[in-house]
Amino acid sequence: MAETSNSNVEASIKSEALSTQQRPQIIGDDSGPQAPYPLRLDGVVVTGFGRGSKELGIPTANLPTDSKTTTTWIATAKSGVYFGWCSIRFPLGHPALDFPSRLPSSRILAPDFQPPKPGFFLSELSQQEGWRLYPMVMSIGYNPFYKNQVRSAEVHVLNGFDKDFYDSPMRVSLLGFIREERDYSNLEELVKDIKIDCEVTARSLSRREWKLAGDKWKKECDWLAGK
Repeated sequence: MAETSNSNVEASIKSEALSTQQRPQIIGDDSGPQAPYPLRLDGVVVTGFGRGSKELGIPTANLPTDSKTTTTWIATAKSGVYFGWCSIRFPLGHPALDFPSRLPSSRILAPDFQPPKPGFFLSELSQQEGWRLYPMVMSIGYNPFYKNQVRSAEVHVLNGFDKDFYDSPMRVSLLGFIREERDYSNLEELVKDIKIDCEVTARSLSRREWKLAGDKWKKECDWLAGK
């Protein structure tokens, strides 16, 4: 029985490795996001499970999935990993207001990882109000590896921060779906997949139409700017 069990584990690991190798390196057509995207989610950053930084080396900002400001799509949204842009309204005195752009604090990314830059700028008024804009990867679901009993929305902002920003308003514009959530035989495989999620996001958002550049994205950009 022990040999059979070990064989099953080895087969699972090989399957995970093969799945990782076959994953697409970029999401979506160069023409930009297609319906039903962009999808919006907003709320105040809340305390999560405490695993992102401690166990995974991947800090996350959690948003309530039952927020009164949340649109109804999230109730039936496919569980998995999404990507797009987010904006955060920092309180007065937060270090991010003076240093809005930094390399991600995630310990799993390569030292030369470069986050994509948006194709639009927040207005001076929005910046004065504390809003800042970042690329992000977001997980929606139960995280089978940790057997969560409550559905969560965890945003990994591709930027480094010197201080937490709990209770800060956050707006998320999802532009595409990367993959379904999966279970893993070990923590290393989970981290490997998340690393690929970040790399795929960076490549995908580096294209002009995915940077929300141009007049056709003005409405979405205004919303991210807090308007």
